Parts: sequence; structure tokens; C-alpha cells
Amino acid sequence: MIELPIYDTNGKKVDALQIDEQSLGGQVRYALLKQAYVITHGNQRQGSARTKSRGDVEGSTRKLYKQKGTGNARAGAARTPIRKGGGVTFKKERTREDFRHALPKKMRRLANRNALLAKLVDNEVKCFAALDFKQPKTADFAKMIGSVGVDRTCLVATDGKNRNAMLSARNVDGVDVCRIDQLSAFDLLNHRYLVVDKASLVAFLDESCFASANGDADAGANAEAAAKAKPAAKSDKPAKSPAKRSKSTKEVG
Repeated sequence: MIELPIYDTNGKKVDALQIDEQSLGGQVRYALLKQAYVITHGNQRQGSARTKSRGDVEGSTRKLYKQKGTGNARAGAARTPIRKGGGVTFKKERTREDFRHALPKKMRRLANRNALLAKLVDNEVKCFAALDFKQPKTADFAKMIGSVGVDRTCLVATDGKNRNAMLSARNVDGVDVCRIDQLSAFDLLNHRYLVVDKASLVAFLDESCFASANGDADAGANAEAAAKAKPAAKSDKPAKSPAKRSKSTKEVG
């Protein structure tokens, strides 16, 4: 069991949280963490890099100087690949390169929890009893994380409804903010410390934060579907009967 201290906003220890390592993978799996990091990093690539051949570079095709008699080496146009500012010998022909790779769901979830275990082992998780701010205040948040020894980059993970905490943390240098249900191995490994409140951490450990997030999404989808399927309101006015043909109208045979 890992005993994680719980701090108040003044940096004083007020409680402790017992965390089972087996729920986070049992041990730090470095190969899995690297695989998850590399795949996530590669999936963020746009694949839109371009290069130009000698025919694509802007400039003249004139021979720089005559072939013989100058004492210099033979030279052609200024756009050749061997000259500075010239084209590339083998330019990229693809219109868009795809670097995406899929990571199985079970591996991705285990990597996310295992990255949290690595932070816990290294004492890089700073858990507060609550991240309550009456109003967004960057100075108060900077003072709070400074009281627990956060002197490098840190990731703040909290409930998405805690807007004041997110607004207070986003302007601090070296601090990034995310929702607790979006916590990933890539973000954890890109920051030295993790700052989280007790309720959000417990929700991540027992996976209740994912259920609530999915429930909100399903509720919104169901409401939208119900709105689309709702029949049009019936009018109280009776429907008009078709107009009768006038007797004076002559029938065309």
C-alpha cells in the first residue's frame, strides 16, 4: 500500500490516502509507458511536411558561367541540389503522410494508471483536500502549489465542473490543466508533478469519473434525439376542405 499525504491550501498535512499498487498495475512497466508515449506523440503529427525539387524552387535555369576557361569547377543552374538554396534530390511525393497507430484499449488504460503509479513511487503527486477558490485567483494558486514544493512543471487534474480552479491555474508558468477523466500517460510523463484534489483522485481510482462523463454525454445525446423525434404540435384549426369546382367551369373533353 502507498500512503499519499493530503494537504490543505497552506501546505499542511491533514490526512492520508491509502492506495493499492495492484489497482495501478502492481509495478512500473517502463516498456508499456514508452510504447504509449511514442504512439500518442506520433498520433499528434500532422503529416503535412513538404520539400521542393530543383524544378519547384524559384529561380533561373541559366548556366552560371561557361563550361571551360574560368578555372572553376563545372557549374550548371543555381537550383541544383548540391548548391545552397537549391532543391532536394528526392522530394516527398505524398500529399499527406499518416503516422497514426492504434493502442489497444486495455493497454492504454493500463498505461494511464501505471503512469500514475510511477508518479506515486517518485513522490511527485501532490494531493489537496480540495481545490476550492471563491473566485479565480492566479496568485492564490501559485502560493498553494509553492507551499508543497512544486518547483517544476506540473499537471493539474480536477473535476471539469471546478471552473475556478482551472481558471486559477492556467496562467501559471509551467502549469497545464486537464479534466480528471482525460488524464493520460502522455500528459503525466510530460510533467514533473501532478496536482490533484482528493475527490478527483478517488474518482479516478474507482473509475467513477469515467462513468459520470459517459453519463453526461449519453444524456445529452438522448435529449438531442428526443428533440428531433418530437412530433410537430397539432393545430386546433380544422383542416380546410378542398375547393369545390365552380359550376360555370367548363369541362374539357
